[in-house]
Amino acid sequence: MESIFFMTKELIEYLSQFVSDTRKEKFEQVLNYRTRHITIALEDLYQPHNASAVLRSCDIFGIQDIHIIENKHAYTVNKDIAMGSPKWLNLHKYRKAENNTLDCINSLKSKGYRIVATSLHEKGYEIKDLPVDKPLALFFGTELTGISETVLEHADDFVMIPMYGFTESFNISVSAALCLHTMITKLHQTDVDWHLKEEEKDDLRLNWLRKSIAKVELIEKDYLKKKSEGSL
Repeated sequence: MESIFFMTKELIEYLSQFVSDTRKEKFEQVLNYRTRHITIALEDLYQPHNASAVLRSCDIFGIQDIHIIENKHAYTVNKDIAMGSPKWLNLHKYRKAENNTLDCINSLKSKGYRIVATSLHEKGYEIKDLPVDKPLALFFGTELTGISETVLEHADDFVMIPMYGFTESFNISVSAALCLHTMITKLHQTDVDWHLKEEEKDDLRLNWLRKSIAKVELIEKDYLKKKSEGSL
């Protein structure tokens, strides 16, 4: 029986003939900068334009996974602001547990992430000084009250963006963009192996191809039929 690895490779090769060379080249360009070394967790955001702008920034800066915690508010996306970014990202939603925040934290810690809480009122790093040598999950809270006590209690580190005016905080989407720009720039200047593994890239190649091809289900069905008949 063929391994999933080779089946995925063959399916990628087959589906690739249905997209342009320009699109395939764009896939490879983007994959070269995609990372799971840094991830973002959004806790209970309720303003669609902010939620959507964060996704757009994550895509731009190469963040593949976004963890979405839904306690009181369902996470909704404004398509005009997101500009299609959600289709290229992996969105992991936490909505079924008694404490969705803790469920997300435990899941990320089990994968080796350090939990980093964005907070003005806790002693920690300025964003430019935050170490990036280990996998990080950066938590952002609601627009009104910030991150929850659960995040504060379980955080491994705290981080803040320096501010010099009367206003106490940035808009959540601006804060996320500033943090990501600083952290990704710093990460790219290190010798940390932050790139995706080849198997991860293949998973994304296949996923992105499927999202780029009209009636892809019928094309895959035809592929499987031809393969079972030995005509491929």
